[in-house]
Amino acid sequence: MGNLTVARIIDFDVKTISDVTGRLAVLVTPEGELSPAARSANRLCKGALARMVEGDGLSKAKAGDVVSLPWPAGLDIKALDVVVLPKRPSQSELRSAGAKLAARAGEAALTLMAGSLIKVEELALGFALRAYSFDAHKTDAEAHQPELIIAHKKPTEVQGAVDTAMALAEGVHMTRDLVSEPANVLTTTEFANRLVEMQELGLEVEVLDEDALEELGMRTLLCVGQGSDSPSKVVVMQWKGGAASDAPLALVGKGVVFDTGGISLKPAAGMEDMTMDMGGAGTVAGTMRALALRKAKANVVGLVGLVENMPSGNATRPGDVVKTMKGDTVEVINTDAEGRLVLCDVMWYAQERFKPTAMIDLATLTGAIIIGLGHENAGVFSNDDAFCNSFLAAASAEAEGAWRMPLGSAYDKLLKSNVADMKNIGGRPAGSITAAQYLQRFVQDGTPWIHLDIAGVASVASGTEFSPKGATGWGVLALSRLVQDNYEAE
Repeated sequence: MGNLTVARIIDFDVKTISDVTGRLAVLVTPEGELSPAARSANRLCKGALARMVEGDGLSKAKAGDVVSLPWPAGLDIKALDVVVLPKRPSQSELRSAGAKLAARAGEAALTLMAGSLIKVEELALGFALRAYSFDAHKTDAEAHQPELIIAHKKPTEVQGAVDTAMALAEGVHMTRDLVSEPANVLTTTEFANRLVEMQELGLEVEVLDEDALEELGMRTLLCVGQGSDSPSKVVVMQWKGGAASDAPLALVGKGVVFDTGGISLKPAAGMEDMTMDMGGAGTVAGTMRALALRKAKANVVGLVGLVENMPSGNATRPGDVVKTMKGDTVEVINTDAEGRLVLCDVMWYAQERFKPTAMIDLATLTGAIIIGLGHENAGVFSNDDAFCNSFLAAASAEAEGAWRMPLGSAYDKLLKSNVADMKNIGGRPAGSITAAQYLQRFVQDGTPWIHLDIAGVASVASGTEFSPKGATGWGVLALSRLVQDNYEAE
């Protein structure tokens, strides 16, 4: 999977600095105080580090920054990376430092002389997130796994925390891989196969084919994919890490592997980006992988609806009326409002089969949410204040932007149909809200529910601090934190 970072923990010993090759990282406080390893490196490079610190080398540096000295005399390394951190750094400072180290690392192994640095796993996570690249289809790209070697005074104690950080990074990487894949590679069948492979991690994975979906009555999901040669599927992933009697948290993802808009055809310009319209399913998959890898002590079920929305002689038409698994009828006004047709059936199935303690759906659902929130925040809609607040707290803790949006019965009139129980689209006004109002009709009484519209955050046009241009993996960290803080047994 991608270029996952290899993180090794070794015993801290300043005497080994002279033997380090590749890149060496040492710690210096914002005030210029050198750590023991930094002092040792300074002696070996004949005072070059001290001269930089005492001069203006750190004058503009702040906590979490990295300043590099290339090819320092006296050391057999490519560069000496000076990591600026206070003695008790914050999570954001540690992750930022890790990301900046990864941006400099290249193909050389990086040895971090961490000493007794607290929460070193946060730095490792920042490193692993930023080190990602998607080169699967570049013929001249060589497979490369960035290596991070952490020299720590308590290697046994920090090993478990670093392993958990790497599990989270692997989940994020999986989501990015899936979102980045072209649609001719990541077909509905290939997507399902990749999820089945996660059985080796302890997940129970089940694939429902079109015959099973027809028998269940998932007609709105099937109507989205009926114009494509790729068969529609629903994949169910169960992680059973909690008590057998505990109802699971349900995660439901929209997995439109490519969205032409169907008969309501999208403009040609930018349509190539619609390979990312399975971002919700990608986030669910990455989250389930992370939970399994870190052996989360909770019950979580992930369900993804995998379809391809194509125009053909068999495609659903605007004006068609389709019956949902719930039994409600929907007038399809616009076939490009297809994600909610997929989600509503999978959400209903999740509740009927698993009786979840709560449910979250994720989807690259509307362009309207980008108009409202840009690419900084996902739209959060919920029928339960406490549940919503717990998610917002988790997202904030992981620095994944999320902003609560309104729901209200006044918006329902925009979904009124003359020929069916509802329309699948309410027009341009409040487009992301009417989409959420549509989905809320498929939430059973008593089920706490959150809808996450991730259209603006699943993939971005320019790189961020922790990811290159393209797929971000947004949501994996927040959802894992939500599970950790609210559903895991003590």
